[in-house]
Amino acid sequence: MTRGEAAAEQMQTGIDECWRQIGVRGDTSCPALAEHLHCRNCPTFARTGRQLLDRPLPPGYREEWTRFFAAEVDGAEGQGERDTILVFRIGDEWLSLPVAVCEEIVEPRPVRALPHRRSAAMRGVVNVRGELLVCLSLAELLGVGAGGGPVRNEGRLAAFRRLVVIGGPSGRAAFEADEVHGLHSYLRSELGPVPATVARSATAAVMSMLPWGERSVGCLDAAILLDLVDRSIA
Repeated sequence: MTRGEAAAEQMQTGIDECWRQIGVRGDTSCPALAEHLHCRNCPTFARTGRQLLDRPLPPGYREEWTRFFAAEVDGAEGQGERDTILVFRIGDEWLSLPVAVCEEIVEPRPVRALPHRRSAAMRGVVNVRGELLVCLSLAELLGVGAGGGPVRNEGRLAAFRRLVVIGGPSGRAAFEADEVHGLHSYLRSELGPVPATVARSATAAVMSMLPWGERSVGCLDAAILLDLVDRSIA
C-alpha cells in the first residue's frame, strides 16, 4: 500500500494506521520506535485498537449474522448435543472424563508415600504448585491393567506420563495417566453401550463407549469416579 492509498483509506475509515506508513510495516521512520521498539508497545497503537472496537457496526452487519445463527444446522452437526471429554490412556485402555472435572494436566511429580494406607489405589501425595494432593492409581481404582512408560506406535511420537488433576465437591485429587491425548468433542448420539465383559469387571464407572478412530474410548461417569476416589481416601 502506497502512502497515497493509505491516506485515502484513513480518510474513509478515520483510522490512522501509522504502523503501515512509518512503523514496523512501513519505512520505520517513526521517532517513537526508539522508545517502544515495536508498534504494538506504542500507546498510539493501543488507542487505535480501542477506536476500531468502538466504531459503529457497518450497515447490515447485525442482520447478516442474525440470519447466519438463526439458520437450521444441516447434517450430523444437528443430530444432537455435543460434549467434550479429556481422552487419556491407562495401560492399554483408553478412557475419558468430562472436562468439567479435569482441572489441569501437569508433568509427573514425586509421589510421597503415606503410612498406614488402607487402599492400594492410594499411592501417596504430590505437590502441585504448593498444594498437597492425594495421588491415586486409576489402574487399581478401576481394575484395569497397569500401564508402562513411553510408547511408540503407528508412527506417532513417544508419549509420556502426565499427572491429571481432577476436582469435585469434596476437593481435588490427582492420578497419573500413561498418555494424555487431549480434548475431544463428540455428539451424544455417537455413544454406545458398554460390553458385558467390561460391565462385570471393576470398571463399573464406565458408563458408555465412544468410537474414536480405530479404537473405542470408555467414558467414565464423573460422579461414580469421584465417589470411588472419596472412598479410597477415607
